[in-house]
Amino acid sequence: MVPYTGVFLDGRGFTSEQIGSLLAVVTITRVFGPNLWAALADETGKVGQIMRFGCLMAFICFLFVFVAHGFWQLSITFGLMMLFWTAVLPQLEVITVNATRTRKGGYGSVRLWGSLGFIVLTIFVGFLLDVYSTEIIIVCIAGCLFSLYLATLYVSSPKNGRKPRQADDKHWSLVFKAPFLAFILAAVLLQVSFASYYNFFALYMQDYDYSGKQTGVLLALGVAAEILIFLVAARLISKVGVKWLLFIGMAMTALRWTLLAELPEYITAVVFAQLLHAFSFGLTHSVSIHFLHTYFPESFQSRGQAIYGSIAFGFGGALGSYVSGLTWQQGQGAYFSFMMSAALVAFAAFVLFMVPSQRFKR
Repeated sequence: MVPYTGVFLDGRGFTSEQIGSLLAVVTITRVFGPNLWAALADETGKVGQIMRFGCLMAFICFLFVFVAHGFWQLSITFGLMMLFWTAVLPQLEVITVNATRTRKGGYGSVRLWGSLGFIVLTIFVGFLLDVYSTEIIIVCIAGCLFSLYLATLYVSSPKNGRKPRQADDKHWSLVFKAPFLAFILAAVLLQVSFASYYNFFALYMQDYDYSGKQTGVLLALGVAAEILIFLVAARLISKVGVKWLLFIGMAMTALRWTLLAELPEYITAVVFAQLLHAFSFGLTHSVSIHFLHTYFPESFQSRGQAIYGSIAFGFGGALGSYVSGLTWQQGQGAYFSFMMSAALVAFAAFVLFMVPSQRFKR
């Protein structure tokens, strides 16, 4: 969904400002949605059932995209879909981390399959866009959502029982300590910086005469690179530590946005920038999930994932979408948008650098 939503909305006649605003409205649901579902998951312990319900309702809500065409119609449709989607990801992360706790390769050994799925779909949709209209994008998304629901029928909740609510006050204090505040600020800035790429990269490639096939391969290449990081993430974390891996990830992301701003017409530069996705997503995501899992106690796991999701992806994503929509200007402001993204994520690296390494759990 992420790399091609801008293309779909552009195909329906929306301007870049409208695309940014619509996606910002949609992303706002990720601010409060994860906390709502996480509170329910922590209280009931029914993580798997909540995830399954979220998948089904996300699919049902998304079907209205086929008949909704106006700005607010699509905003509400996407927003409702995303509201239920926020019930899925934090719970899935909790289930995966618990299931792979003693497994060789840990979390990354399972998460890499998501990357493989993304590779297949981005290349496939890229090919389809050279043949069909942009409406084919929502057909593929709907198919994926329904398939995801079917897959969740075979996923069960971790057997941890009911979580004690009285522990919440003590655990909430961890949210306001320096390591977590630095971590969450860096995560917000990272997501703001990603907005230009997420919302407009496919259109950006079209502006430089890359075909749908080439764009699909470039998107897939970035995800292929992240798989290598997922395979070695556990070992890297144990040897290097949370702070420095996040710092490296932010620094490489700043380089990536700079390359896309300065050299988009050179395929070798774009390929190298896409390979840096291994750091800007693969590394930062793996380390972030590890940090949350070790920083918060077991009874606060769903809530910790939700706080991260709502602030970083919700607030950060919404702010980034809105700002990138204003600065993109039908591609005329692409250089400024990517350079602004580079500056923001470079500042995120500086924030992490200022916090002593021993404050982060390894």
